[in-house]
Amino acid sequence: MPHVIQRFSSFSDGVLGGNPAGVCIGTAFPSPQEMQNIAADIGFSETVFAMPIDGKWRVRYFSPEHEVPFCGHATIALGAALAEKYGDGDFQLKLNTADISVSGKNMGDLTSATLQSPPTYSRAADPKIIAEIFELFGYSVDDLDSAIPCGFAQAGATHIVIALNSQETLARMSYDLDLGRTLMNKYGLTTIAFVVAETPQRFHVRNAFASGGVIEDPATGAAAAAMAGYLRDIDWPHKGQIKIIQGENMGLRSIINMEIPSDAGGSIKVSGTVRHLI
Repeated sequence: MPHVIQRFSSFSDGVLGGNPAGVCIGTAFPSPQEMQNIAADIGFSETVFAMPIDGKWRVRYFSPEHEVPFCGHATIALGAALAEKYGDGDFQLKLNTADISVSGKNMGDLTSATLQSPPTYSRAADPKIIAEIFELFGYSVDDLDSAIPCGFAQAGATHIVIALNSQETLARMSYDLDLGRTLMNKYGLTTIAFVVAETPQRFHVRNAFASGGVIEDPATGAAAAAMAGYLRDIDWPHKGQIKIIQGENMGLRSIINMEIPSDAGGSIKVSGTVRHLI
């Protein structure tokens, strides 16, 4: 029997924008190769597969090229799909390497969903890696915002955060997909997040996702959670919450809201709106 795939757009700006994700809910997983083939056929940056087990939902994520340990926007899409199927509520998820939760609430044509991320961790970035990224993207030290140092950030998957000094600089983001894939796989990066602080609590972001075979993600919940944990670690004045605006340069404006508890390494609450795709 063919597997039924639903298509949602997570972190939408109302009925527009967001990041498309495939959702497959069943009583058992297809084989890993089948899941990989399904994700490649759908062509979205990620597709999530979920099956019930021991009162939780066992979850796996696949990009068009390989399995990924955690994907925020696909988790948000899953929260919407579960709420649509089983009613509003909280759903416990078991990932490959962590246990998290997602909630969903129906709002007519839209759904709101919130996930609790895996624990966060960050560390300073090696200048050699930053130099390689600069070369790939055509950026230089003059393009940086010195208030936010470059760093590795993790919340279920590893990202690198690079703060730029203006939205104009952010708009210049461009690179070769194959070279980007090589660099990101070399350092175990899921995405490279280029960020601009409009205010201490409002950021414009672009996420390069060559490791998954995608030039850019219009909304990246996992990277957003990792970035929020990173800002907490560097004592950024976030006041407990930040908003990310992403996908503007792709014509897919997306909104990601985060609540940041004070405990170091603690889970980040990531929320947004979800709309159906035909």
